[in-house]
Amino acid sequence: MGLFDFAKEIGEKLFTSDADAATNLSDYLAQNNPGIQDLSVIFKDGSATLIGITDKPEAAQKAILLAGNVKGVEKVIAKIEISDSSIDLATALEPGNVEYYEIASGDTLSKIAKRVYGNAGDYVRIFEANREVIKDPDKIYVGQKIRIPS
Repeated sequence: MGLFDFAKEIGEKLFTSDADAATNLSDYLAQNNPGIQDLSVIFKDGSATLIGITDKPEAAQKAILLAGNVKGVEKVIAKIEISDSSIDLATALEPGNVEYYEIASGDTLSKIAKRVYGNAGDYVRIFEANREVIKDPDKIYVGQKIRIPS
């Protein structure tokens, strides 16, 4: 089980009450499906629990970021099974196996790429790795969490 903290007051607003949150988050994740089968969402007190099955750890990472970057979501708990039993989800989600980045004031994908890869033009790598989370490379926001591909 993986637990991730997010900034509750930022991101796209998908629900106005906790009663609507699970349904709206489920619909949002289904529309932007990063590769989770049998996905269901439980929402309570700012925490979204994601349940499902995937073939790839990257799909779980993207689903967590999609849910966490929604306004009103403070924590995401991943109860996602990986069909390849040789891959442990908790290990696949650890920062040592994937680099997460929180957007800071003044950041652009080009600036992040320059800092990480030494080439601002490599922002496309970051954008492609986060296509479900970032719809437009020019529209990122402070506090948003993304993946940085190696």
